Amino acid sequence: MRVIPNTAGAIDAPPPHVAYANAPDLRREMHRVLALGAERDGRRVRTVTGPPVDATAAERAWLLRRAALMDRMALDGPGPGPDGAAAQTAEQLVLYDRRHPGLVAGPHHPDAITLDPGRRPYVRQEYAAWTAAGRPGTHQEERRVPDLRHRAGV
Repeated sequence: MRVIPNTAGAIDAPPPHVAYANAPDLRREMHRVLALGAERDGRRVRTVTGPPVDATAAERAWLLRRAALMDRMALDGPGPGPDGAAAQTAEQLVLYDRRHPGLVAGPHHPDAITLDPGRRPYVRQEYAAWTAAGRPGTHQEERRVPDLRHRAGV
């Protein structure tokens, strides 16, 4: 059952450090999101090594990753530019999810945050749920969770 509270504070979105705990580093994710955008727009051909990915789920995964990347960049260096980009890409994800409610991974529907114009808590909820679900809509090689011990020097 989906919960639809009336305020952004009512959704229990994870804080950024929890939502993005298993996210690739910003530089790697930026390159990957740009590459996915080029594939999506036909500017780059992808050699498929695994089974085909559902186009609707792949589009949603790209929108989610792009919104999460912009959110992370805005958190890393706040200002009108990064904050505006984060808000715009979050809104694009919300609009897509309204048209494709079956792809919503988290407990709250996109309309649950109608009073938060930035929609960024929704992006965090969805990124955390998407990661926990095994990154649906991505090719098999992208579903591997990064080894965070290597980054930490363990």
